Amino acid sequence: MKTNQVIPFIVDWLETYAKNAKVNGFVIGVSGGVDSAVTSTLCAMTGLEVMCLEMPIHQSESHVSRAQEHITQLEKKFPNVQSTRVNLSPVFDGFKNEIDLQQPQATVDMALANSRARLRMTTLYYYAGILGRLVAGTGNKVEDFGVGFYTKYGDGGVDLSPIADLLKSEVYDLGSALKIPKSILNAAPSDGLFGDSRSDEDQIGASYPELEWAMKSVEDGKKINDFVGRDRTVFEIYNRFNAANKHKMNPIPVCEIPSNLKH
Repeated sequence: MKTNQVIPFIVDWLETYAKNAKVNGFVIGVSGGVDSAVTSTLCAMTGLEVMCLEMPIHQSESHVSRAQEHITQLEKKFPNVQSTRVNLSPVFDGFKNEIDLQQPQATVDMALANSRARLRMTTLYYYAGILGRLVAGTGNKVEDFGVGFYTKYGDGGVDLSPIADLLKSEVYDLGSALKIPKSILNAAPSDGLFGDSRSDEDQIGASYPELEWAMKSVEDGKKINDFVGRDRTVFEIYNRFNAANKHKMNPIPVCEIPSNLKH
C-alpha cells in the first residue's frame, strides 16, 4: 500500500464530504485503540473542527490511559482539535438497574456490552447535533465487512467511514506513518465493551492477520475442504462470524408491498 498517498487521499475525502454536507467538522469517539487513533488524526488533518470524546463505562485503566495519551498528543499538534470526557458509568448503571437481567449470564453480558456501544453512539450524536458535525466511524474492513465485529446501531452507527476500506494491517501502517503513540500501536486490539482487558482475539478466536488471510481466501473462492489444521479452524471462524453478522452488513430488509395490493 502506498501509505504516503493514502493518507492525503483520505484527508481530502473527509474534507470534501464535510464541505458538501455543509458541516464544520467531525465528532469521534477515542477508545485507546489504533482504529480510533488513526481516524481522529486523519480528521484533524483536514483542518476542520474535531471533537474527540472519551466515554468510559467502567473502563480498563489501560484503555483510559491510552485514549488520554492520544488525545493530549492530538490537541498539542492540531489547534482545531478539542476534547471532552463523558463518564457514562452512572448512566450505564442506571440502565442496568431498570432492566430485567433474568437470563443466562453470557446472554446478559453480551446484551450489556452492546448497550455500552449504543450509549456511546447516543452521546456522539448528541455532540454532533449541537456542534453541527458528522460522526466519524472507526471500523476497518475486516470488522465492517468481514466478521461484522461491531455493534449494530452502536459503533456501527456513524455518518461516514474513513478507514472501512483498509485492512487492520493497513491501519497499522497508517498509524506508524502518522506517529500514533507506541502504547496504542503495541496494544492488543480490544473493543473494551466488557470492562476488562479481553482482546478481540479472545472473543473471536482468531487474530486479525488470520482473519485477513481468511477474508482473502473467501474472495479467492476457496472452500473449507481446501484447508486443514489451524487454517481450516480460522476459515471456519471467519465464515461463522460472517454468516451470523450479515444482518449488520446488508441493508435493512424492507417488506415491499405489491402494487396490486396498494391500489
